[in-house]
Amino acid sequence: MATLAPSPARPGRGRELALLLLALAISTYAYAQVGLAMEGRLPADFVRYSVGFAGLALVLHILLRVRAPYADPVILPTVVLLNGTGLAMIYRLQLRYQVSLPMFGSIASRQLLWTGVGIGAAALVIVLLRDHRTLRRFTFTAMLIGLAALVLPLAPGIGKAEGGSRIWIRLGSFSFQPAELSKILLAVFFAGYLVTRRDTLSLAGPKILRLQLPRLRDLGPILLAWLTSLGVLIFEKDLGTSLLFFGLFVAMLYVATDRPSWIALGLILFAVGVTAAHTAFSHVRSRFDIWLHPFSSEVYNRDPGGSGQLVKGLFGMANGGLFGTGWGRGRPDLTELAFSDFIVTSLGEELGLTGLFAILLCFAILIQRGMRTAVGVSDGFGKLLASGLAFSFALQVFTVVGGVTRLIPLTGLTVPFMAAGGSALVANWMIAALLLRISDGARRPAPATNEIDLAPILAAEAADAADAAKASAGDAP
Repeated sequence: MATLAPSPARPGRGRELALLLLALAISTYAYAQVGLAMEGRLPADFVRYSVGFAGLALVLHILLRVRAPYADPVILPTVVLLNGTGLAMIYRLQLRYQVSLPMFGSIASRQLLWTGVGIGAAALVIVLLRDHRTLRRFTFTAMLIGLAALVLPLAPGIGKAEGGSRIWIRLGSFSFQPAELSKILLAVFFAGYLVTRRDTLSLAGPKILRLQLPRLRDLGPILLAWLTSLGVLIFEKDLGTSLLFFGLFVAMLYVATDRPSWIALGLILFAVGVTAAHTAFSHVRSRFDIWLHPFSSEVYNRDPGGSGQLVKGLFGMANGGLFGTGWGRGRPDLTELAFSDFIVTSLGEELGLTGLFAILLCFAILIQRGMRTAVGVSDGFGKLLASGLAFSFALQVFTVVGGVTRLIPLTGLTVPFMAAGGSALVANWMIAALLLRISDGARRPAPATNEIDLAPILAAEAADAADAAKASAGDAP
C-alpha cells in the first residue's frame, strides 16, 4: 500500500508580504485622506512618510525571511496596520492642535520617529535572540531589573509626576516610562519561575465549595505579586500598571497550573485591593466617581479630576454613529488627550462603530495568533511567555476600551501601537518581536531523525528534572 509523505511546513513569508502591502496601503490611504480633508491637498511630507514607514516595515519583513523564516505571517502585518492607523489619527489631531495648542505641533513627527525606534528594537530582538529559551537563563536577573525599573520613578531627582501619577523618569530633555520595559522583564521572570514550580503549585489543597484551593505554603508568589502591585498603586498612584502587573501574573499562573482556584483567589485579592484603595486614596475614589456619575455637574466640573474628558469622548463616539464622520471631518480634538489615552474615542468618531470594530478585530487577531503560538510551541517556558505577552495586549485593550465606554473605571493605560507615546510603542514592538521569535520555533519543522542533536534536548530535560526535584525537596515537610 502506498503511503503519503507529510507535506512540508511552509514558512508563509509570501502571505506575510501580501498582507503587509495591504496594511501599508490602508495606512498610507488614511494619512492621505487626513491631508485632503483638512487642507485640501496631500500632506507636505506624504512621500517621506510613505517611503519611510513602508521601508521600515519591509526591512523587518526581509529580516524575518533571513533570521526567522517560520515566524507567524500574520503578526507583523497586523501590528503595522494598527501602528499606521494610529499615526494617521495623531497627524490628524496635530493639524488641529497647531491652531489651539502649538506645544503639540510636532507630535506626529515624534511618533513616526518612535515608530522607527520601535521597529529597530524589534529587529534587534530578532537578530540577537536566536532561541527564546535562552531567556530562561536570566529568570531572576529579569526579576531584579524589572522590579528596579518599576520603582525607578520614585527615585529623587529623576522621577517625574505627570497627570497625578509618578511613572516617568526624566534625564535632561529625555523622558521615559520604565514600567513599559518592566512588563516584558517580569513576563520573562514569571515564565521562568512558574515553569519550574508548576508541579508544586498544582498539588491539591483544601477543597471549599467544590473549588480546589491551593495549599497555604503555595500562596507566597501570588501574595508577593499582590503586595507589589499595591505598592505601585500606593506610591506611584498608577492604577493601570498595578492592574496590568497583577493580572499578568494571575493569568500566567493559571496557564501554568490549569487550576481555576488561582483565578478565583486572584479576583478576591484584586477586589480586596481595590476596596482598600478606594477607601484610602482620593485619586482612586475620583476614578470611581467619574465612572459612576460622569454627568453629575459636580463631578463634571471638578478640577482637576473631572469627568469632562470622558463625557466628551462619549459624545464624540455618538457623533460618529455607525460609519463615522470620515477622516478629518470630526472634532475629536475637543477631548483632552485625544491622541493618547482617548485615541479610541477619536477613531470611533471619525471611523464610526464599523471602523472601531475593525480595529478591535485586528487586536483580536493579534492576541489569537499569540495564543496560537503558545499552544504550538513545545517547551513550557515558551508556552508561558507567549501566553503572558499575548494576554498583556488583551488586558490593555480591554481596560482602555472598557474605560472610555464606561464599562469599567479609567485606568490610565493606553492602546498598544496606536496611542502617542514612545515608551509604550517601543515596548510593544519588542513584545511583537518576541512573539515572532517564539512562533518561529513553534512552526519550524522538526529535523529528520538522523539529524537530531540529542545533547541540548537531554540537557534541557535534565535541568527541568533538577529544578522540579529542588522545588519538591523545598516543599517537603
